[in-house]
Order: sequence, then structure tokens, then C-alpha cells
Amino acid sequence: MFPASTVAVSSAPVATATPRFLRDHLWAPLALTLLASAVLMGVGGDQWLADQWYRLEGQQWALQNAWVTTHLIHHAGKWASSAAALAAIVLCTHAWRSERAAAWRWPLLYLVLAVALGTGLVSLLKSLTNMDCPWDLARYGGTRPFIGLFSIRPTGMPRGVCFPGGHSSAGFAWISLYFFALMVRPAWRWRGLGVGLLAGGLFGFSQQLRGAHFLSHDLWTLATCWAVSLSLYLLVERVRLRERSAALGIAQEDAA
Repeated sequence: MFPASTVAVSSAPVATATPRFLRDHLWAPLALTLLASAVLMGVGGDQWLADQWYRLEGQQWALQNAWVTTHLIHHAGKWASSAAALAAIVLCTHAWRSERAAAWRWPLLYLVLAVALGTGLVSLLKSLTNMDCPWDLARYGGTRPFIGLFSIRPTGMPRGVCFPGGHSSAGFAWISLYFFALMVRPAWRWRGLGVGLLAGGLFGFSQQLRGAHFLSHDLWTLATCWAVSLSLYLLVERVRLRERSAALGIAQEDAA
């Protein structure tokens, strides 16, 4: 089932936690996220973009219940992501039971955990934060005033459960394919990143057209999934490096 020779070429852990690696994978993405957040949440970029979609849809969320956005992208997209996760679980289980697929064990386990923890953390944050969807706001035909992320909500005002974006996490969680590719074939890492960005971007944009989220909601979903994927990758690579060092030590003892 697995071409073990493909992994064997790239089985050595990639150098991680170096200043350059952390600059490219931690500090640069963090700086870009904060800068984009300042524009979207600080100076009204969110509302400006939502105003454009709302105006183009005829001063209403005409796509809120459209077949393409609701059934094709929202429901079918969620099922497709779940099916992909199930396939990864099946492959991971097989790898841990088969010696022939041993080289795939940690990469597949990483992928399964990264997708599960990424979507899970976004869901947890949605339950802890308190922001409304655009369609709930009086500005867009709803009944509630806009309350910022760190502002105090009026007493008796219903909770908001729209930050970060939940549906886009079903796509953005797959940016973990970037780090999965670093473990098995680094040349594929940009393809893996593209899959996650394309899926999450499509899911998020569809929800914005429905009035379910502002752009910043999906931006922080992406940032959350990236942070989870990066943190877990650094942890797994440490384990892989330790296992590789132990295996090399045993091989040297046998050779002596």
C-alpha cells in the first residue's frame, strides 16, 4: 500500500527550530497575521469588504441559503474533509501495523493529529470568544450592534459564536500537508500548502458571501491551524530525530 522507498529518501528529519526555520515558519506568518488583523479589525477592513458583498447581493445576503454555498460548498465540503480525515486514519492505522510501512508511521500520525487538533482548537475558541456573524448585525439586516472581540457585550445580549471561522477550519487544517510533505518528500510541500489554502480559502469565502463571517474570522482560523500544525511538527520531528539517533547507534554497535 505504501511505497516505502519514497519515504526512505526523505526519512531524515528536516532541520527544525533553527533561527531561519522559525523566522520563515513562525515569526513571518505571525507578523503578517497581526498586520492583516490591524487592517481588518482595527481600521474597519472587515466591514468594508462585507459592505461590498452585501451591496453586490442587493442589500441582502442573497447567497445565505443558495444551493452552491449551502449544500455544495458548506455541507459537501465538510463531508469531503471528513472523508479525507477518515482515509488518513485508516492509512495511519495500517502503517502502525505493518513493518513495510514503518517509514510512514510518524508522518501519518502527525497528519491525523494536526487535522483533528486544528479543527478542535478552532471549535473551542468559537465557544470561548463572543463575536457575532455579519448576518446578525443591524448593519446587514440583523438586530445586534457590532461588538468588538475585546469589547464588553451589553447585559442580556445573546452570545456570538462566529470567531474564528469554523467551516474554513475543515479546509485550513489541511495546511498540515505542508509539514507532512517535509517529512516524506520536501519537494511536495508547496503542493500540500496549496491544498490547505485553496480548500480553506474556498470554504471561508463562501461563508463570507453568506454573511456568516468576516474575513478576519477566517484569517485567525488559518493562523490557528498553522500554529497547531507547526507546533506538532516540531514535536514529532524531535521524536523522529531521537528514534533515528537510537537506530544509528544500534547499527554502529552491530557493525562493531
